[in-house]
This record gives sequence, structure tokens and C-alpha cells, in this order.
Amino acid sequence: MKKLLLIVYICLATVVFAQQKPTLFLIGDSTMANKENPDKNPEHGWGQVLPQFFTTGIEIQNHAMNGRSSKSFRTEGRWDKVEKQLKKGDFVIIQFGHNDQKFKDSTKFTNPYTQYRANLERYVNEARAKGATPILMTSIVRRNFNENGVLIDTHKEYPLVVRMVANDLKVPFVDLQLLTEQMEISYGPENSKKLHLHFKEGEEPYYSKAKDDDTHLSKLGAETVAKLALKDLKSLKIGLEKYIK
Repeated sequence: MKKLLLIVYICLATVVFAQQKPTLFLIGDSTMANKENPDKNPEHGWGQVLPQFFTTGIEIQNHAMNGRSSKSFRTEGRWDKVEKQLKKGDFVIIQFGHNDQKFKDSTKFTNPYTQYRANLERYVNEARAKGATPILMTSIVRRNFNENGVLIDTHKEYPLVVRMVANDLKVPFVDLQLLTEQMEISYGPENSKKLHLHFKEGEEPYYSKAKDDDTHLSKLGAETVAKLALKDLKSLKIGLEKYIK
């Protein structure tokens, strides 16, 4: 009888421990998302490579998806799936902007100062209502050097609005725009191609044609961005740092 009770106690303790294990949720676009066939596919999202840098004390769920904006991520029910799981002690990284710019697509476009801002605020407030800690991040930059070797911004007002929301609502914030600007500049106009997807026809078996993609990341690019994000996440001192290797 005592042995049976001990087994029941251990099982219950295991369940309770599992329930208490925090989860880091990622919501965002293709630059963060998991990619198919990771062993063969040269493209990686920076959120895809994140688990290798964390301990087993936290679960990571990457809900980021190609082509999603702060608007479409919600209207498609993707946020609903995350929100239903949120519990006290969890963390939510929020990174949108790339697809909110698409003014030719009414399902994705948001005005930066109205809809986009309201969407970010809503994600923050709803995460907090569940006892989770939201973390806002600006979009990573595109590799966009001009003829003089100057990196030109393509996101315009959107990163500024993220900063405004983070400041006004006192949200933990990582300025990935700044960090990835510094990254691209340090690599330079030519060498920075390694961070992205630049292949001549026949050079990469995964692609049937030549590839020149300055938005999405190679595995090197994804891991470099992830390390930059983690360095700043550690410095926030919000409790997430104890799970970072």
C-alpha cells in the first residue's frame, strides 16, 4: 500500500512540475518562423534555431509563420491558439512589421500609427492578462546596401511604433532593428550575403533556379540573429535569463 501511495505521489508531483514548466511563445513572421526540411533547406528562421540556446527548464513554441502580419496572425486564429495556452510565468516574443507594410494586401496591411499600434498593444495586454510576460522586438533589417555601401532602412515607421508601445506600456524590449543593422554593416555589402540566401543557378540543390533573397536568413544568419537577441534578452532581467545557456 505504501509503495502504491509513493508511486501515486511521484506521478502527481511529476504532473505538477510539468504544469509549472514555463513556455516561451514566439509570434511573428517568416524571419522568425520554422522552415520545412531543415536538414536540406538553406533557409532558417531565427526562432527556429533558438531552442539550442536554452536549457530543458523551459518549453519553446514557435508559432511564427511566413507572410503573417500583426493583423493576419490574429484574424487567422493563430493568436487564439497561443492565448488559450498562456499561463502565469510564460513569455511571449512579439515581432511583426515586415508584412504589415504590404499596402496591396488588405488582409495584412496595417497603418503603423493606428491599426499596427493597436494590434501590438492588444497582444501585450492579453498576454499580461494571462500572467505571461510579453517581449516586443523590432523587425530585423533587410540587406539593402546602396551603391555607396550604405545600409538603407526599409521598414520606415513600423520599428518606431514598436519602440513607442514598449516605452508607453513599459514592455521588455529588444531592438533587433539596431542589432541587425550593426550585424549587416559589420559584415559589409558583399560578405553579408552569407547571412541571407544568395545562390547562383545550380549552386544549391534545394533551389532549381538562382536565388537572391535579402530578407530571409541562412542558417548562419539565423544563428547570428538568435545570439544577438539572446544577449539582450539576458540583460532584461525578467526571469527568462535563467533558462538561457
